[in-house]
Amino acid sequence: MNLVEVIATPMTDPKVADEATKFVTSLKKTPVSCKDTPGFIVNRLLVPFLAEAMAMVDRGDAKIEDIDTAMKLGAGLPMGPLYLADYIGLDTCLSILKGWKTKYPNEGFFVPKVLEKLVAEGKLGRKTGEGFYPKSVWAPPKKQ
Repeated sequence: MNLVEVIATPMTDPKVADEATKFVTSLKKTPVSCKDTPGFIVNRLLVPFLAEAMAMVDRGDAKIEDIDTAMKLGAGLPMGPLYLADYIGLDTCLSILKGWKTKYPNEGFFVPKVLEKLVAEGKLGRKTGEGFYPKSVWAPPKKQ
């Protein structure tokens, strides 16, 4: 991954953050700076996005494949949010959302029902071979 999030807390000496940024640059990676906020930048934006896609499934707003296709073709993403959630691991997504909801109750974090259901059924996505997508999507190709 080419991105490194350099996080500074109120106790971080600005010189330390600056040195960390220089070190990241020396590795030919791109540093970005952020305060110590839940999920920093990438996950703070990504995980609620995944949860919102799951909420659409909960409400029956659209089919799983249609949500993913819309975000791939309409937003130019390499994969849709539900496919990505399967790729990350639904148990991981659930753990993050539960933790954030508990620790930051006024931030609007929520846990989609479909996510709890799939995890309770042991359907964790790619790592178990089934999640929002069936086993055929995650099964390794058969040798010929």
